[in-house]
Amino acid sequence: MAQRNYLIEVEKAKEAKDGRPSVGPVYRSVFAKDGFPPPIPGMDSCWDVFRISVEKYPNNPMLGRRETVNGMAGKYAWQTYKQVYDLVIKVGNSIRSCGVEPGGKCGIYGANCPEWIMSMEACNAHGLFCVPLYDTLGAGAVEYIICHAEVSIAFVEEKKIAELLKTFPNSTQYMKTIVSFGNVAPEQREEIEKFGLAVYSWEEFLKLGEDKHYDLPVKKKSDICTIMYTSGTTGDPKGVLISNDSIVTIIAGVKRLLESVNEQLTTKDVYLSYLPLAHIFDRVIEELFISHGASIGFWRGDVKLLIEDIGELKPTIFCAVPRVLDRIYSGLTQKIASGGFLKQTLFNIAYSYKLNSMKKGHSHDKASPLCDKIVFDKVKQGLGGNVRLILSGAAPLAIHVEAFLRVVSCAHVLQGYGLTETCAGTFVSLPNEMPMLGTVGPPVPNVDVCLESVPEMNYDALSSTPRGEICVRGNTVFSGYYKREDLTKEVLIDGWFHTGDIGEWQPDGSLKIIDRKKNIFKLSQGEYVAVENLENIYGLASGIDSIWVYGNSFESFLVAVVNPNKQALENWAQENGMGGDFKSHCENLKAKEFILGELTKTGKEKKLKGFEFVKAVHLDPEPFDIERDLLTPTYKKKRPQLLKYYQDVIDKMYKSASKPNA
Repeated sequence: MAQRNYLIEVEKAKEAKDGRPSVGPVYRSVFAKDGFPPPIPGMDSCWDVFRISVEKYPNNPMLGRRETVNGMAGKYAWQTYKQVYDLVIKVGNSIRSCGVEPGGKCGIYGANCPEWIMSMEACNAHGLFCVPLYDTLGAGAVEYIICHAEVSIAFVEEKKIAELLKTFPNSTQYMKTIVSFGNVAPEQREEIEKFGLAVYSWEEFLKLGEDKHYDLPVKKKSDICTIMYTSGTTGDPKGVLISNDSIVTIIAGVKRLLESVNEQLTTKDVYLSYLPLAHIFDRVIEELFISHGASIGFWRGDVKLLIEDIGELKPTIFCAVPRVLDRIYSGLTQKIASGGFLKQTLFNIAYSYKLNSMKKGHSHDKASPLCDKIVFDKVKQGLGGNVRLILSGAAPLAIHVEAFLRVVSCAHVLQGYGLTETCAGTFVSLPNEMPMLGTVGPPVPNVDVCLESVPEMNYDALSSTPRGEICVRGNTVFSGYYKREDLTKEVLIDGWFHTGDIGEWQPDGSLKIIDRKKNIFKLSQGEYVAVENLENIYGLASGIDSIWVYGNSFESFLVAVVNPNKQALENWAQENGMGGDFKSHCENLKAKEFILGELTKTGKEKKLKGFEFVKAVHLDPEPFDIERDLLTPTYKKKRPQLLKYYQDVIDKMYKSASKPNA
C-alpha cells in the first residue's frame, strides 16, 4: 500500500537570490485541498465563541471544581453555561464601574479556576485586552508585564496577593484595582489601600456592578483580545498580540481536522484544566471546548493530586506537556519492573504484540482488544477510563515515551507544535499513523507552511530531504509584539512568521523538529554545534532523564549537566556493589564514567562527528526546574540561566577533563 502524503503544494520553491536564502515549496494540509475551513457563521470574536454556546447549550455543565466535604475533596460541582454567563455579565459591569473602558488592560494572575475563565470572558465581552500572568512567574516578571502592558485592573488568586504586593510601588503607577479570586486578608487590604488602590474580594466585586448596566461594544475580528507574554528563554518577556481572528480561525481549523479523522468533539467531552491558562496551548483548547458546549473541570493545583483529580473527573481529552507524560511513563515502567518476573514477561509480550500490530496499520482499538482488556485496562482506568485523545505540546516528546503511551493508554497520542505567535496548534500528528512517531504531524488545515534554507547550519530547503527554518502564514499568525515593532519586523517578513525552529519534511508530509536556529555556537577550532539537535540525540541514551549540553568558542570540546534516571542509576549502583543513596551516586566518579559511556555509545550509534561528543559530565540529582529559573513555564531550557547556575561546575569540568588533540 502506497504511503499517503498529507500535504498539498500551493506554491513552487524559490532559489536563493538578492541575499535571501532559498525557500522550499509552500504546503498546506490535504484536509484543506478545497480551501481553508470557512469562518463559523456569527463567530467573529472570542466573546461570540462563548455567547453562541450559551444560546445553544444553556443547561450544559460548563465549569466544575471539586467540592470539599468534611475537609476532603469530593465530587465535581458544576455551573452551567447560563449560570457562568450571568456571573460574567456581573463581572463585566463591575470592571466597567471601576472606570476601565474598552481597550483597557486587565491582568489575570493565578492558577486555573472558574473565576479565571469568568474574568477572561468578561474581558472578551467588553473588548478589554486580557493580560495573563503565569502563576509560576516571580514578582520581577509580573512587575515588568504589569508596567509594560499598563495593566489597570488585576484579578489575582488569593495566595498570589503577597507576590503581587512585591511589585509595589512601581506597578501602582498603572494598577488601580485588585480583585481576589477568594478573600483578602485585613493586613493585605491595609497595605494595598495605603498605595491608593481599590481592593475587593470576589464576592464584594460581584456586588459592585449590581445596579449598573453597560452596553457591550461591537467587536471586530481584527481586534486584539489578549496580550500573551512569552516566557522567553532570554531577555524580557515579549507581549504577543493575539486577535479575535487568530482564535476563531484556529477553532475552525481544529474542528475541520478532528472531523477529518473522525474524532470530532461533542457536548459530552470533558477536559481537565491544569496546564496554565496563561499559556496559549491551554487557552486555545479551552476556547475549543467552550465552542462545542463541552465541560471543563479544574484540578486542585497540586501535581501530586493530579491523578486523583483525573480519576474523579474522568476526562475524555487529556492535554499534557512532555514533563507530565514523562512522569506517567516513569511511574508505569517502575510499577512494571517491580511487578515480578511473570507480570513483567506478560506485559512485555502484550506490548510487543500490540505495537507490531499497530505498526502493520491496525488502529489502536483493533490492534489487540485482548491485550487491552487483560493487560492495559489498568493504565486506561488510571487516566479515568474515558480518555480517547492525549495531546502533547509545548516541547518535544521522546519517541520511546510516545510509542509506549500509544500502546498502553488505549487512546490516540498526538504530538503538536505551535508557538504563542502562531496561536498554538500549527502542526499535529494524526491518529493511527505510526510512521508519524517522533514528528509533529502535518499542518492544521488553516495555515500555509514552507521551509527556508539556513546555509550557516547546512540546512537546505531544496535538498532531497528538505530541512530549514519553519515559516508559517495565515490568519492564526499574531499581530505583532506589543510596543516592539523592531522585533516584529525581524520575524514577520512578507506575511511569513519565521519561527526560529528547524524542521525536516518526512515522506508522509509530517514535520520533524530537529533544531533551533539560535541554539548554535562555535567551538574554538571553528566548528559549529547545533546544541538542541545534540540534546535530542543524547536524550535517547539509557539512564538519562534530561541533559543540557554546553560549549563555547574558547573551548574545543563539549561538556554536559545530566539529570540521571533515579531507577537506572540505583540499579547500576546495586549491580556494581555501590552503597549510598541517589545523591551520593551522582557524586561518584564511576557513575559519571558510566553515564558518559552511555552518551558516547548513543553518539556513535547516531554517527555524531568527533567534536559533537561530550567529554565530561556533571550529574545533578535534582531535575532542572522552574523554581531555580532553569526552565520556562513550558519546560524549555533557559540557557543563560543554566550557565549562570552551573558556572562553577562548568569551569571545573573544563579544568579536569583532558582536552582532545586539536
